[in-house]
Amino acid sequence: MREATSDPTILITVTGGDKPGVSSVLFGVLARNEVRVLDVEQTVIRGRLTLGVLAAVHGDPEHVQELVEQAMATVGMDVAVEITAEQPPRPAVPTHAVVLLGAPVSARALSALATALAGRAVNIESIAGVADYPVTALELMVTVPDGADEGAFRAELAAVAKEQGVDIATSRAGIARRSKRLICFDVDSTLVQGEVIEMLAARAGKEAEVAAVTEAAMRGELDFEQSLHARVRNLAGLPASVIDDVAAGLQLTPGARTTIRTLKRLGYRCGVVSGGFTAVIEPLARDLELDFVRANTLEVVDGVLTGRVVGEVVDRPGKARALQEFADTFGVPVEETVAVGDGANDIDMLSAAGLGVAFNAKPALREIADAALSYPYLDAVLFVLGVTRDEIEAADAVDGSVRRVPIDS
Repeated sequence: MREATSDPTILITVTGGDKPGVSSVLFGVLARNEVRVLDVEQTVIRGRLTLGVLAAVHGDPEHVQELVEQAMATVGMDVAVEITAEQPPRPAVPTHAVVLLGAPVSARALSALATALAGRAVNIESIAGVADYPVTALELMVTVPDGADEGAFRAELAAVAKEQGVDIATSRAGIARRSKRLICFDVDSTLVQGEVIEMLAARAGKEAEVAAVTEAAMRGELDFEQSLHARVRNLAGLPASVIDDVAAGLQLTPGARTTIRTLKRLGYRCGVVSGGFTAVIEPLARDLELDFVRANTLEVVDGVLTGRVVGEVVDRPGKARALQEFADTFGVPVEETVAVGDGANDIDMLSAAGLGVAFNAKPALREIADAALSYPYLDAVLFVLGVTRDEIEAADAVDGSVRRVPIDS
């Protein structure tokens, strides 16, 4: 917290090529002249340093200015010093993190975002690059005015994202953002590519029949439980061995393994809540070392699928209940949870979580989600949570797992 002072203050801005010793020289001068440091900020972009220091001077500020200018000249740095007798304003505490993701992020998109923020009197406190792969991600820490209509604010940013062809994810800043400790992923078209029921139906030669039921459900003619039973009936007579075949052929969504690995390093409890099938998902869960699994159970009799589901169906409200149960099991308040999904069946789960992320989602889910991501890389979820690509790769470098797969443009 910045301390109050009645002494004159100086704002020192040092710029130039980044090199060792710049900070040492600057703070050495300040230390010898009874200067109290009130605030410091430093950034390096493409090898160019910008170092800002706000300080209170007990003595002659112009003498300190002269000494600082001389000292910076010895290390080949440019410096600007501003002297004022006014009490420096206390820095605002950002209320929200706004993450802009694109491939690429254009100046036009950033301009449109900045214009939208300014139009709602939202102040940008800082901007930092958090990722250059598999998408570019910029994190804007902003202060939203008290009493602002947060729903309208999010809706306007969503409109900017759609117009500019980028993603804009908004979440609460501060402790609320950093306190997340448990995450639930949907499976089909979220953690893995494709729909498991369709893969099983293909083995039974019933793709068209299953697709027709799916379309009826999407039109609202069937609820999830009705559609699940109708689709599973088409699997009757299949040998149970096809479950293992389909499980072995599952393809993770790009970035999924990195996402789980990184979240577990951060201490998250990670798991899946799916309207799919336990027998297919459990091998994947063991491979990823997930902490929990909740899905539906296919009935098998004498090594053959009966076309029935046994036990409680994991439907839309069931997913939200599973999230709450897992949170209770691990002693995590539900506001410290994250849920990631893609369909209407995930609406209750995302609504219940502290942060709901719609991933390549249907419009109904995007409308209620805290953040909506449209790029097909699951590790973008990490950037929304405030984890940077550099942090991910630094951790991966320790065990030799750093790997960037070329991305088609």
